[in-house]
Amino acid sequence: MLWAGKMRLGMFGILLALVHAAGSCEFGPVPYSVTGIVCRMTKPATLLLNQETARVIQAAFRNARFPNITGERSLRLLGKVAYGLTNIQVNDLSIEQSEVELKENDAIHIAIKNVTAFFKGTLTYGYAGAWFLQLFHSVDFDIESSIDLQINIKLMCQKDQVAADASDCYLTFHKLVLHLQGDKEPGWLKQLFTDFISFTLKLVLKSEVCNEINALAQMLANFVHDLAANFVQDEDIRLDISLASVPLIKANYLESHHKGLVLYENYSNVFSDSVFSPSLLTESRMLYFWLSEHILNSLASAAFLDKRLVLTIRGEKLQALFEMEDTEAQRKAVQMIFQGTSYNDSVAKVWSLAHPQISVQPEGTVVKSLVAVEVSIFPMEEEPLMVLYMEKEITVTIQAAYVEKKLILHPLDSRIEFKAFKCTADPSGNDPSIRNFLQTMISVVGIPEVISRIEPTLTSLMNSKGLHLFEIKNPEIITRKGYVIVQLDFSFPNHLLLDFLEKKL
Repeated sequence: MLWAGKMRLGMFGILLALVHAAGSCEFGPVPYSVTGIVCRMTKPATLLLNQETARVIQAAFRNARFPNITGERSLRLLGKVAYGLTNIQVNDLSIEQSEVELKENDAIHIAIKNVTAFFKGTLTYGYAGAWFLQLFHSVDFDIESSIDLQINIKLMCQKDQVAADASDCYLTFHKLVLHLQGDKEPGWLKQLFTDFISFTLKLVLKSEVCNEINALAQMLANFVHDLAANFVQDEDIRLDISLASVPLIKANYLESHHKGLVLYENYSNVFSDSVFSPSLLTESRMLYFWLSEHILNSLASAAFLDKRLVLTIRGEKLQALFEMEDTEAQRKAVQMIFQGTSYNDSVAKVWSLAHPQISVQPEGTVVKSLVAVEVSIFPMEEEPLMVLYMEKEITVTIQAAYVEKKLILHPLDSRIEFKAFKCTADPSGNDPSIRNFLQTMISVVGIPEVISRIEPTLTSLMNSKGLHLFEIKNPEIITRKGYVIVQLDFSFPNHLLLDFLEKKL
């Protein structure tokens, strides 16, 4: 029986090695060269997440499938005593303490102390003599145990994503007591089976619990990957978050590097000149995200190709745009453009004519775009009439913040250059009053109006991915030349992991 148990453990080790070999990843010779996204989780965040360790360990014990334990032994007078423990399951479990330590370039070490576990099942036993076999008897039993658990979780690349290997797992038993139910069983029987079973039982418990912990660790790694992949996808536009280099474990943080290439239909982009370096991030906050401006540019291009950069304005919104100030010049320009038609019978369409260009600078994110504006009126019982068309190159610097679970975009200085201009009220285009009015309207009201439409759209998109479930504390969005850093502290939504475990187990 022991040989079979050792063989099973050996086979598991061989299979694990084969999986690791088959799932290994190859990276280029230059570190971080294709890195578009970086996630750094510091020691305070791991301590916070370690509070959820008890749920995972409880699930591992509860979900472990303990095999039947059988054996026999020759005794004087009694002949051979055969026994079997069946239907072994966890009846109760409590954890007193859990600690986590990051071992540089090695593993995440989790020490779980004073795990009190109660098992229950059925003991079947009988005496086999040389010429006869006595009928077997069955009695319920429970096992009281006190265990320390040590797990070393290694992070690796498997199938281009972060994989967790928790096969380095140890159980230390401080107490393992077998209790037989009922008073009819003699004390020597209890002592006999305790001596027989103790060693084998420890081996089986270690094997099954550690195997289940390893499976749960990989399951949770896949869960985090799927959660991240879903977060950076909206309909047909998504980001490739496959690994760009091997995950790092340092004494004070964990770090993973991802390609971040935009995937959209036939659109393709190549990235091989990342400016990322670990020194760009600090260790003072719990969580960091580093984003290359290449990602922002690619996302803007995909949004343009998907025809998302289109805005229609009518009614009160249109009135607010064109009546930003009550002056004679404004009233004259509006009368000339709309020809007396009410705003309810008018519509303005704004769209991007080409891929927006985005660059990240210390002062903010600079967006440069060639934009078209078309204003049409719908006179009573007449065909729609386009009264204004213009193309303009707009360059605006935007600062971003995340406040009270809402994305805030604040436009700073903007520059507007007209590329084309057609107006039925000014066919020659020589009347400066209309163009000057439109220039002021666009910079003072138009750009803030467009941004005010983008803010709730992006906030709603992020909330649909579950961002609002997290309690994010003091988030900062920092721009530097060529990249963005998002740094924050957070509280983990307890039900998120619990819901996941309940669904999977």
